[in-house]
Formats: sequence, structure tokens, C-alpha cells
Amino acid sequence: MVKKSMTWILLLCLALVASACGSNSGKEAGGSENANGGKQETIKFMQYTASGAQEETLKGMIKKFEEANPGIKVDMEIVDYQNYMTKLNTMIASNTAPDVFEVGYENFMTYASQNVLMDLTDIIANDKEFNPDQYKKLAYDAFKYNGKQMGIVESFSDVVLFYNKDLFDQKQVAYPQDSWTWKDELEAAQKLTDAEKGIWGTYSPIQFYEFYKTIAQNGGGIFDESGKPTVNSPANVEALQWMIDKAAKYKISPPLNDDTFAQPDADVNAFKAGKIAMFRTGIWNMARFADAGFNWDIALEPGNVQKAHHFFADGLAVSKNSEHAEAAWKFLKFMSADPYVVEQRIAKDWSVPAISDETMLEAYFKKTPPESKKKVIEALDSLVLPPVGPKPEKWNEISTAVGEELDKARLGASDAQTALDAAQKKLEDILK
Repeated sequence: MVKKSMTWILLLCLALVASACGSNSGKEAGGSENANGGKQETIKFMQYTASGAQEETLKGMIKKFEEANPGIKVDMEIVDYQNYMTKLNTMIASNTAPDVFEVGYENFMTYASQNVLMDLTDIIANDKEFNPDQYKKLAYDAFKYNGKQMGIVESFSDVVLFYNKDLFDQKQVAYPQDSWTWKDELEAAQKLTDAEKGIWGTYSPIQFYEFYKTIAQNGGGIFDESGKPTVNSPANVEALQWMIDKAAKYKISPPLNDDTFAQPDADVNAFKAGKIAMFRTGIWNMARFADAGFNWDIALEPGNVQKAHHFFADGLAVSKNSEHAEAAWKFLKFMSADPYVVEQRIAKDWSVPAISDETMLEAYFKKTPPESKKKVIEALDSLVLPPVGPKPEKWNEISTAVGEELDKARLGASDAQTALDAAQKKLEDILK
């Protein structure tokens, strides 16, 4: 009797175990069961371009992706630009990098050269539904390294000349034209400046990013074609002097020691307040100027010997150590070219999707202000990529070294020639 009871107990236990195993079908370590009974992966995603204005837009995009891909959940983290790279570098160094993260072209090159990104070349080749031609070729190819596709372009942006039409009209000054040079800008700015009212004719910051673009407008560069530093070339010294002289000599820009303009977004706020007539800034600020109390438009930047405009490409990369390559790849495709994402970026005045289908961008061109929105695309004809140089992994050291010397020149601690001579020596030492 006891033996028979023990047999029934054993059979009952086996049945319970089998039942438990059956109820766990579709579950694995690190995953959870979704509504359809399949495994649900979670990918961690970190980015910065949504910070400050587009958080809800990004949340909506991710919700749409998750609805289309019920087996994938996206754990999103938005970090402000000032702290983003520090946090990402720390996570990469500690082997806790997000599966997918946003990266600009210059930092992409750094990470690719350090072998911390997943090579997507074979994944792309095996995806019969994916067509690279849907992206603008220049932007797509920007995320290649040594011939391998290490990321996917998400969007692009550039810097153009924003101008306050009302201030121009009040002073009866002709609006900026594509043919303008620095000389034309100077002459217009002198008429537009009213220092007593705190109105300045033109403004652009003196810092590394603005410097490498401005020297290109004068035929200069940080490196020559062989990768040798040329920071202290005559063309570069002349360009830096022009940047300084706008405030120090011609008085058409705020004083160089004005601490107000050293604060984050001070220049953006000043333009929006009607205190700057001409302002070099990124197209990502268009949404911030939409409710400005004056009429404004954009134009190509004046150059000296040639045109030159910043080209910034933001892309998505996958951590080399990610255990969710397929899910991450689906997310990259969606976030870079899905029609819903494209429509939302345009509707919310986020940066421009890097897609090749111009018909999809018509809504972007029609959304005003500014009236001259196609200047955004025209600026690409004279684009300047961040000068990562022969050793991309040294990018942060290079930009910091030059930036330190530019600060000295801006504050009058050294002249343009001395500052760039010092920067030249620093770059030569960094690249040894």
C-alpha cells in the first residue's frame, strides 16, 4: 500500500515538472515571454540628440518599433550632449556598453579604430530586404571604416547662416546672398550693429569646431593630404585673426571677454531675443526659433576664398560585445529609414533624415520658417567633415589641444600666430 502510494506521488511530481517545463516554452535566460508566446529580447539603447527637445518624439518612435517587433523591447536612455561621451566611454571601458548607441562621425571613427564596434558588413549582405541606396551615399559611407560598414547613418545636419530679416529691413540692408564673402558680411554687420542697444551684426563662437570650418573657407585645414598637421599655416592664421577681429577690431560681435556668451545656449537665446543679426548655427536649432518674435531666414555662409559648411552625420552603432545582433540590426534599420521615423523627424524639426528619396523630403522643404530651407541641401556642395586626421583614436586629444590654444587667443593671452604655433607643436607631439 505504501509502495503504491509512493509510485503515484512520483508520477504526480513528474507530471508537475513536465507541466512547468511546458509552461516555460519560449523563455530563455535573459529573455521574457511576450504576448505571442515567443522570446522577448531587450536591447539597451543610449543616445543624445533627443535631449532637450525631442524626448517624446523618440519615445513615440520606439513605441512604434516595439509594436512592429513584439519580440524586442528597447530600454532607452537619453543623456545630454555635455555628459554623453564621458558616460559612453566609461561604459565601453567597463564592458557595459549599450547594445546600440548614437554616435557622431568623428567619434564613430575613434570607436571604429579602437575595435569596439560590431562589423555589420555580413549582416547587411545577408539581409535581402535592405538596400543601401535608400540613403544618401556620402552619409552612408561616412560610417564605413577600412571598407567595413560599422554603423548606419541616422540623420545629418549642417551649419548655415541664420539672419534676422527685421533687423536687415530696419537698416535697409540687403539680405545675405550666396555670393557673399567675409568682406560683404563685415560691411553688412557694421551697418546692423547697435552696441548701445546690445544688437550685434554677426556672431560665431571661437572654438575648435568653428575654427576648422572657418579655415576651410580660407583655403586652410588642420592636416594636409598626407595627414601632416598644418595648423599654423598662413591661411589658418589669417582665418583665426578674422574670427578675433570681428569682436576686437571691428566691434561687430560681442566682446571676447563677455562671460554671457560663454554660457550654454547663450548665443541661441540672444538670436531668438533679436540681439544678433547674423548667426552661424546648426539647423537643429530651427525648432527653437519657430516662435521667435521676428521674421528670419537662412543663407549659405560667406567664405573668403571659397564656401565651406559643416557636415555632421549622426549614426547608430552596435557594441562589438552585444549578444543581440539581429535585434539591434532591426532597430538600426527602423530608426534610420522607416517612413514613420522620417515623417516624425521632419514634422518635429529634428535633424534631416539621410534618405535619398527626395519626394520624402518635400514635407521638410515645405515646412517654414525658414523660407529658404533648400539651402540646407545646397550647403552639402561645400561640406567639411570633422578633421579626424591619420589617427582617429586621437580625435579628442587633437580637438582639446587646438581648443586650448584658441581660448588663449580669444582671451588675449596670445596672438593668432603664437596660439597656432603652439597648437601645431601639440599636434605633432600627439601624432608621434
